[in-house]
Amino acid sequence: MMSRFWLAVTFAPILLAADPSSSELRPAIERYKADLESLTRTYPITISATRQARLNRFLDEQQAVLGQMEFDKLSRDGQIDYILLRNAIQRLRATVAQDGRRAAEVEPLIPFYKTIVDLEESRRRMQPVDPPAVGQKLADLSKAIEEARAGASGKGAKNTVANRAAARVDDLRASLKDWYGFYNGYDPVFTWWAENPYRKVNQQLDDYARYLRESLAGMTAGSSTILGDPVGREGLIENLEYNMIAYTPEELVALARKELAWCEQEMTRASRELGYGDDWHRALEFVKTKYVQPGQQPELVRRLEEEAIQFVESRNLVTIPALAKEDWWQEMLSPERQLTSPFFLGGDLILVAFPTDTMTQEQKLMTMRGNNEHFSRSVVFHELIPGHHLQGFMQERYRTYRSLFQTPFWSEGNAFYWELLLWDLGFPRGPEDRIGMLFWHMHRAARIIFSLSFHMEQMTAQQAVDFLVERVGFERFNAEAEVRRSVDGSYEPIYQSAYMLGALQFYALHKELVDSGKMSNRDFHDAILKENSIPVDLIRADLTGQPLTRDYKATWRFYALP
Repeated sequence: MMSRFWLAVTFAPILLAADPSSSELRPAIERYKADLESLTRTYPITISATRQARLNRFLDEQQAVLGQMEFDKLSRDGQIDYILLRNAIQRLRATVAQDGRRAAEVEPLIPFYKTIVDLEESRRRMQPVDPPAVGQKLADLSKAIEEARAGASGKGAKNTVANRAAARVDDLRASLKDWYGFYNGYDPVFTWWAENPYRKVNQQLDDYARYLRESLAGMTAGSSTILGDPVGREGLIENLEYNMIAYTPEELVALARKELAWCEQEMTRASRELGYGDDWHRALEFVKTKYVQPGQQPELVRRLEEEAIQFVESRNLVTIPALAKEDWWQEMLSPERQLTSPFFLGGDLILVAFPTDTMTQEQKLMTMRGNNEHFSRSVVFHELIPGHHLQGFMQERYRTYRSLFQTPFWSEGNAFYWELLLWDLGFPRGPEDRIGMLFWHMHRAARIIFSLSFHMEQMTAQQAVDFLVERVGFERFNAEAEVRRSVDGSYEPIYQSAYMLGALQFYALHKELVDSGKMSNRDFHDAILKENSIPVDLIRADLTGQPLTRDYKATWRFYALP
């Protein structure tokens, strides 16, 4: 039998390491998150006016709850969480408004959408179904789809709107399938009336989505065309304000160009050391040839991570729990995923990008060149320790309720920040390693330039691909994948800017607190990890003891512009 004394001794360290947060806002945040998940599950169709109205009512209720709180009487954690929740409410309200605007933009192409939304929402409200009436609704819907398709080319819609409309038709088709599947076979009278008209409508929706995508948006099957959906300057500003970045999009593009120019100077210096003179593109091409042979990439990843952990621990930079060094492993990225993720991904584990036998010869070579040893040396510790894996490990143990507020400016910014810090501390062993690290630095600067320019409609997706190839030295296959994932809507518009901007915030804060002697490296980095993923501006406010107010907004200018 296990003794109580043994239990106490064995688990005491775990109890001592428990989450120290005592925020009064934690219950409200957890309730907000749970209620929001319930509502979005109950009203899943983003184009639905019912969903938009219900979410706005929910936000009004949550705003009223915040309004009743006495901000000045809250603890430090409570005040930070108040600001975070206030921002989350404002952000969701802006998102709902955007959903409404975007629904209005695609409505001329899909005027029949309300019929499908009404059918599915009626089912979810568990209202009785009238099979003969349903059969007639489906017949009317079929005619409406025919009319919409016949008149679609005359609507003059932009290709981006046509492509978005195609995605909404796919969503509507899925919703109609769920609706039909609920009754079909379980209600024989329903099936008798609905089966044939449903099958016709289902095929029409599939055909119409293809027509919108291919004929109006120009996204033909098998084409490498990349077509995103710009959010505009105002959409970018909303995203920046939520993430507490006190710069305009234009200022951020200027910042990125300044960083890119510094990288080119350092690239030239490394190129000279390798004997390529001022032509750093030739030096970069040389570094790309330093890849391992097929089958050897997993061993390279293991060795590179061991090097990174040893480097960080030997300099007492951050606490790395023993379990965090034990609980990761590798998986290989599929060829399909490498179409949008040409480099490694990480978190609980690391997903390794390397060619498979199903790729073309050209794709194989580009993937191997793009994941060479000197490029991979930074990517591995970015994705694992001290980067994303260590982040995730700590996020699951400290202030877990703040998962609601996750921002890439913390997660991606902190991982890239380690690249900046390790550069300063001498991690690169020679010019090849420096070129590998500089490539990623240039990459992150270029992401700001092309993603913000794309969303302000100052650069097309194809121009973005060319920019990455010609200015940064990307392999074209990798550049296409990079741009595709940046603009196709799978990431928020500001996401690609978050790597460098978040890193520069952490870098400036390191100078303010560590270089000044106010904190040690270890205390600084441990404190960041225990805050969980929140805007870096608020982490700075907390660590520096900055006074907070109910209507607090970011004003921190962490980077000097001309």
